Amino acid sequence: MDERQLTDLTKGRYRAGIVRSQEGIRQILELRARCFRPGCGPVKPGSDRDRHDSSFQQVAIHDTVLDKLVGCYRFKLFSGGSDIGSGYTAGHYDLSPLEGYQGPMLEMGRFCLAPGSFNPDVLRMAWGFLTRVVDRAGVRMIFGCSSFHGADIARHEDALALLRSRYLGPRGWLPRMKAPECFPFASRLAQRKPDPGKALKSMPPLLRSYLAMGGWVSDHAVIDSDLDTIHVFTGLEIDAIPPARARSLRAVSS
Repeated sequence: MDERQLTDLTKGRYRAGIVRSQEGIRQILELRARCFRPGCGPVKPGSDRDRHDSSFQQVAIHDTVLDKLVGCYRFKLFSGGSDIGSGYTAGHYDLSPLEGYQGPMLEMGRFCLAPGSFNPDVLRMAWGFLTRVVDRAGVRMIFGCSSFHGADIARHEDALALLRSRYLGPRGWLPRMKAPECFPFASRLAQRKPDPGKALKSMPPLLRSYLAMGGWVSDHAVIDSDLDTIHVFTGLEIDAIPPARARSLRAVSS
């Protein structure tokens, strides 16, 4: 698929699309720094740039009424599981169990919303534009890292215990541990009974969206001290999305 042929998606006051201009990329990197590196002092443009940005497509969601960037993410397409070792996620997880996956895959990452800008419509726009990409490229699985703010595991135990009890991925596909610091919550929290309300409230919006569409997670979390987060590998097979949800996504994407 030629990403240059993807036109912007506009619904109401919001517009989503791929960004290629230097100014647009600068704004995205600044928003990412504000969201992922809030404790690093004054935000410097480009301070969240990494070596993967050059090979990923950058997507921005704008509020056209306020002329403001309210959300962003990046994505990369792969022909199948044998290619995903070059992505960001493979730097933190051993993805060899997915090497035999057949069919196009899409890695999504660095999803964030501008502070104070959380609105379900912004999230719908993010997924609506991604739905265009998925449909045009014939993607069969979306994957990436879903991040919790704060690297203190104790803050997230209810959420992790709920993930262990309801949302672990197929055993044959579960990524293996690779990062220097990991928390194997599937085994460590086997006896913990989570508070579902508290657990769902503490989950990031992106992860809740994945799970609502039939997504699954790894059996361990990676502790990322650099970003002061923990994250879990998240996978979503397109065929697992409930039909009603798939129809609503395509309604937004059209």
